[in-house]
Amino acid sequence: MRMEEYVAARGDTYRSIARAAHVGVQELARANPQRSADEPIRAGEVLYVPAESMHKRMYVVQAGETLAAIAECFGCTDSRLRELNPLLTAGTEPVPGTRIALPAMSAGRIVMPSSNYGPDNVAADLKRLVSAFPFIRTKAIGTSVLGKPILAAGIGDGPFRWHLNAAVHANEWITSLIAMRFLEDYGRACRRKIQIGGFDAADLFRRTTLWVVPMVNPDGVELVQEGLRPDHPLAARLGRWNRGSDSFRNWKANARGVDLNDQFPAGWEEERRRRRVRGPAPRDYSGDTPLSEPEAAALAAFTEAQSFDAVIALHTQGEEIYWNYGGLEPPESKDWAHRLGLASGYRPLALTGSDAGYKDWFIAKYRRPGFTVEAGCGRNPLPVSAFEDMYDDCLRLLTEALDLSPG
Repeated sequence: MRMEEYVAARGDTYRSIARAAHVGVQELARANPQRSADEPIRAGEVLYVPAESMHKRMYVVQAGETLAAIAECFGCTDSRLRELNPLLTAGTEPVPGTRIALPAMSAGRIVMPSSNYGPDNVAADLKRLVSAFPFIRTKAIGTSVLGKPILAAGIGDGPFRWHLNAAVHANEWITSLIAMRFLEDYGRACRRKIQIGGFDAADLFRRTTLWVVPMVNPDGVELVQEGLRPDHPLAARLGRWNRGSDSFRNWKANARGVDLNDQFPAGWEEERRRRRVRGPAPRDYSGDTPLSEPEAAALAAFTEAQSFDAVIALHTQGEEIYWNYGGLEPPESKDWAHRLGLASGYRPLALTGSDAGYKDWFIAKYRRPGFTVEAGCGRNPLPVSAFEDMYDDCLRLLTEALDLSPG
């Protein structure tokens, strides 16, 4: 079999390289008999990857583009692009028209990291996932302020009902990528009858039903990613609420300037007093009443209809797991959070001084385990170049959660 050289980047492991190249870890190890598979991989080290698994991608640099901007768009770092393109002079930007090599893309991959992963991408990828894995089912659970569908996907037919939601906060849209990639990897593992995250996928499928809402706040995500278009139906008001700024990178709210994770009827009045935000804003406005916003109301109604046994709200950032609410959580919540922390490397934390979140409402209403997971580190919105490391942590956390289910 013909081999191609791969120049390792900082943080690469056999597992990450094998995933990117769409080969097994053992196959990758056999392709590199010159080194021990247990030896840590050093940045700049050359490994050999089966050529059939490598798919070279090229990109033509456009006028005004920087290497950092190109790297952000394709989910890598500018240092990784320089490693793949040694003719790029250090400290300089590529000339427009230059063809540069991009990192390899996995063959057959559906959900691809992108800095513009919005509601249209979610809808298109869900269709592809259902086509590839017919045992995944989808439905719309409601619509946003601007009428965009809020989509859900279900996988598994077990009695224990888990729920995962993401992108409640607009500038935390990278959580949608994590949720969608997990659906894809879980579906593929079930089809191939292999493990995912160290657990037998078919066994998890048999014991659990998982419903994922990958993008609760599609209107807000579009604002963060695309900015305010002149033809936006709420353009004048949004511009005013954003204090005249053209940048919506820090926008957390929905299209009416309401923070959806301050919308739930669990200490709502107290949270509103604590926030002291009296009207629509980029963040922290709780709305006029609990569940006044269609996105929050849809998520609450879906939760009530499905009667979930446990839930995870995926946010960024901090690498923490919040598991309690006012002493109303069941006894197993603390132990479950400890296990999720061991699996992911995140820190379980008993949170105080916070109300009106989805997790808070779920615990208060049902007295069942509910968790808010703050994935990744840095400042929101986290760059798409951080996706792979974040996803690896979340994959282990989510598979551990499914294994917690009795049965």
